[in-house]
Amino acid sequence: MPIPLEPCANGSRVAVCCSGVTKTYGEGVTAMKALRGVNLEIHTGELMMLVGPSGCGKTTLISVIAGVLRRDGGDCSVFDNDYLEMAEVETTRFRGQNIGFVFQAFNLIPALTAAENVAAPLIINGVKRRSAVEQARELLVTVGFDDRMMRSLPQDLSGGQQQRVAIARAMAHNPRLIVCDEPTSALDSETGQMVMELMRRLALGKDRALLVVTHDTRIFGFADRIARMDDGRITRIETPPFAANGIPKQP
Repeated sequence: MPIPLEPCANGSRVAVCCSGVTKTYGEGVTAMKALRGVNLEIHTGELMMLVGPSGCGKTTLISVIAGVLRRDGGDCSVFDNDYLEMAEVETTRFRGQNIGFVFQAFNLIPALTAAENVAAPLIINGVKRRSAVEQARELLVTVGFDDRMMRSLPQDLSGGQQQRVAIARAMAHNPRLIVCDEPTSALDSETGQMVMELMRRLALGKDRALLVVTHDTRIFGFADRIARMDDGRITRIETPPFAANGIPKQP
């Protein structure tokens, strides 16, 4: 049975609930335990950051939460839905409607322009192509793209520009959960701040949540909470004392 979407003390709800989640790659003597009983809750209206050393299981965990990878054990629900209780077609449909994923490797479609890449999830969800491209162009403007850049193929864009396309694509279909793997890794400080401000503005709301894996300490102030991970487990969760603008956060 799905884990109920319970109200939290501040009126938000549990958008993601992981309890004892495990994942092992390989078998026998070559088996590698990537997740060793992860417990994590993410609330609606929250930007949760996931940090920790390379190889500690962060990408595996967000892949499980996004439905890209199936867990071995434990419980995990996303907006009251458990991927293990869905058929493959149901999982694909749920992801397409509710999850936006920013991959560290961008995963842009080489034959499509920047605008067409951003429009792709809209078209998949039934929006007519002309309208989808118009919406994509409007979103690309918010991440600093001009007309020439929108008409460019990924190979003609810098790494930072491709990253912005990937972020815009993840937000295009207005998903309830956006999962990001190092979204500012290819961006300079100013652009990274702009992108995080945009993501907070567009992605967060009463029924939405944002999960960001990052090593970029410059953006920690955008988090509501930071979950620290090591050796396949969440070791502690903390609240940053300052927001991105340097103003102390309210208790």
